[in-house]
Amino acid sequence: MTRKQMTLTLLMLSLTVASTALAAEKAAGQATPAPRNPDVILATTTSTVDSGLLDSLIPIFEQRTGYRVKTIAAGTGQALAMGEKGEADVLLCHAPESEQKLVDSGAVTHYQLVMHNDFIVVGPSSDPAGIKGKGSVEALRLIGQKYATFISRGDDSGTNKKELAIWKAAGIAPQGKWYQQSGQGMGATLLMASEKEAYTLTDRATFLAQKANLRLAILSEGDKALLNIYHVMQVNPAKFTKVNADGAKAFVDFMVAPDIQKMIGEFGKDKFGQSLFFPDAGKKMEDLG
Repeated sequence: MTRKQMTLTLLMLSLTVASTALAAEKAAGQATPAPRNPDVILATTTSTVDSGLLDSLIPIFEQRTGYRVKTIAAGTGQALAMGEKGEADVLLCHAPESEQKLVDSGAVTHYQLVMHNDFIVVGPSSDPAGIKGKGSVEALRLIGQKYATFISRGDDSGTNKKELAIWKAAGIAPQGKWYQQSGQGMGATLLMASEKEAYTLTDRATFLAQKANLRLAILSEGDKALLNIYHVMQVNPAKFTKVNADGAKAFVDFMVAPDIQKMIGEFGKDKFGQSLFFPDAGKKMEDLG
């Protein structure tokens, strides 16, 4: 190599190094600044945790934004109560009628449709109440009439609210030894129903995620009354000044972002051969089902 060629090569190398350094400096300048208040309290239903969905999504949110999420999976009733008192920053729930009360009162804002799946009635494959293939109202009516053991969550969760609405439609006020309450989340309630060879109402996602550990079969599914709709919402900082408004808004925006909606739609396919949730950002509830 001649001296001229060596000089030219060194010049090109210097330009490359300088260009790389400039790009790195520019990227660093565009990096998301560390949040002033990094802690975000998320109150949610147990199904988003028991299904594994939040374990998949929250690390991505934290990496992108710098926020740290403290998840409280207490059931929708308790999650909404926390929001109503300003004890959480953001809510992810599945009881639209109860949620609307918080929207109307101004306790929450940025109320966004995120996704849906459905509820199912499961029970022992022997099916002593004979509900297989029946609609949800008829299925619970038969269970009540035959005093077949039924395990209710009994925790004011979105699932519990749906179950009670179906009992009401069936014209039955469930009570007695056959009707038992776990007072726990969906995963624990399913295990209890399996051990007691009992019926229960569950969201499909948690059932599929826990199915390997259960001796239960899907016996009633598919009617519109079993639709299970999830919304995300920010606790209103105008009403509760101590909430992390920026962190909550960042989480709401994250859940409805196109790439995250795509991930929600793909979640579960690799393991169960079907999606556990269907993404709904930008849609209307009346268009679902």
